[in-house]
Amino acid sequence: MKIIAHIHTDFNSKFGVPRQSGLIEELEGRIVFEPEYRVADALRGLDGFSHLWLIWDFSEAHRDDWSPTVRPPRLGGNQRMGVFATRSPFRPNPIGLSSVEISRIELQSPEGPVIYVKGADLMDGTPIFDIKPYLPFTDSHPDARGGFTDQTRQQTALNVVIPDAVACKFSTERLQALREVLAHDPRPHYQDDPERVYGMDFAGVNLHFRVSDGTVIILNS
Repeated sequence: MKIIAHIHTDFNSKFGVPRQSGLIEELEGRIVFEPEYRVADALRGLDGFSHLWLIWDFSEAHRDDWSPTVRPPRLGGNQRMGVFATRSPFRPNPIGLSSVEISRIELQSPEGPVIYVKGADLMDGTPIFDIKPYLPFTDSHPDARGGFTDQTRQQTALNVVIPDAVACKFSTERLQALREVLAHDPRPHYQDDPERVYGMDFAGVNLHFRVSDGTVIILNS
């Protein structure tokens, strides 16, 4: 398997990364190809599609062994499911799959062709193995069942309070993306301590916050 590209996002660590692709459309990522693949012809026709499949490496989850069962965070971390019934990064082959929206394609840049995407659920610097167009007439299944996730989907978004001293550090677009990330509650599902302070890096800013009574409060830094 050859790494063809890396994606650059606002997440320097795993904490805060959306649990699924497309969950937060405001998040933007930038796909930069490795020198060998910086060929504009390789993207010919891609501008006719609205979405992509990204096949990528769980580069922060490499292990020498594997377990047939894992503890999905959606189930509170205390119930085991088969690894092939989950999207856990801890798999026999640490390969990820994400569906993202094409924001724009820049064919001529100092870094060669660059694809800008929305809705990515990847850390900054994640290696990309392949890119394939999303085909709505075959890839979309509106009536598909979601297994145990049908009963555990978060129904109510959290309120988010961001002090002006913190908000001013972000552009309008990034601030909206941050609000959505926090509203979807980046904490592990089994943690609900209103006194606990969580830390998260976003767009180069180290943030600290608490969650109490359905509200995320970012603390002044």
